[in-house]
Amino acid sequence: MSEACLLVSHGSRDPRPEVAMEKLATNLGKKLENQNNLNNHVIGGLLSPTKCDYLVGCGYLELHAQSLNQQIIEFSRKAIANGNRSLKILPLFLLAGIHVTEDIPREVELAKQTLGEDISIELQPYLGSCFGLQRLLKKKISDTSLDGKIVIAHGSRRVEANTNIEAMAISLNAVAAYWAISPNLKDIVTQLVADGKKKIGILPYFLFSGGITDAIAQSIQDLKLLFPMVSFQLYEPLEANGELIDLIWDLMR
Repeated sequence: MSEACLLVSHGSRDPRPEVAMEKLATNLGKKLENQNNLNNHVIGGLLSPTKCDYLVGCGYLELHAQSLNQQIIEFSRKAIANGNRSLKILPLFLLAGIHVTEDIPREVELAKQTLGEDISIELQPYLGSCFGLQRLLKKKISDTSLDGKIVIAHGSRRVEANTNIEAMAISLNAVAAYWAISPNLKDIVTQLVADGKKKIGILPYFLFSGGITDAIAQSIQDLKLLFPMVSFQLYEPLEANGELIDLIWDLMR
């Protein structure tokens, strides 16, 4: 059965995340097609005629002209016209906050009510639940010369979502900080400096560069003035690279 896949992110007024999403969708589509070609059987020295076409698109929960359920309906109809009979929806969210636990499932159910039996829709686990994500983050912040590490996430109103961030930070030998809630970046840096840390690595736990990552970078410039004796290393967020595509591929399987 041919499949379609809709990658869902939060949405942003900054154009960069949408550009990154489109790039991610394009490259994921290429990976799916390449994998399908590898899986084709060779019969009598020729590729078998069976071929699975993959359609990959992008959806946004907020800051979009259409509601997410309308985007799902529109993309589903495009998929049906393309010959796809199965749609997987992948929430590209890093925290199991309200958006993941309530908002997206509600929008998916609304779309299902309109589409009926025309296409099978399956909501996949959110990106932050993928075990491989921890390996990727560990690789990004692997500099052994660092004596302090911070993972800064947006933060959620759901305490359990933040607990997961703190557990992940501990696994990276780091401390968690948050943009929207306490403790913030300045609080954690002040704590680490008081503990004698001189070289601090800061990893933004965000999908793509955008307004918040810009603000984090500016905050670090302010911290450099406040703590001139400390060296700060700011890392890039996940971005639309091959490693992120591999994580999404794992979720789809």
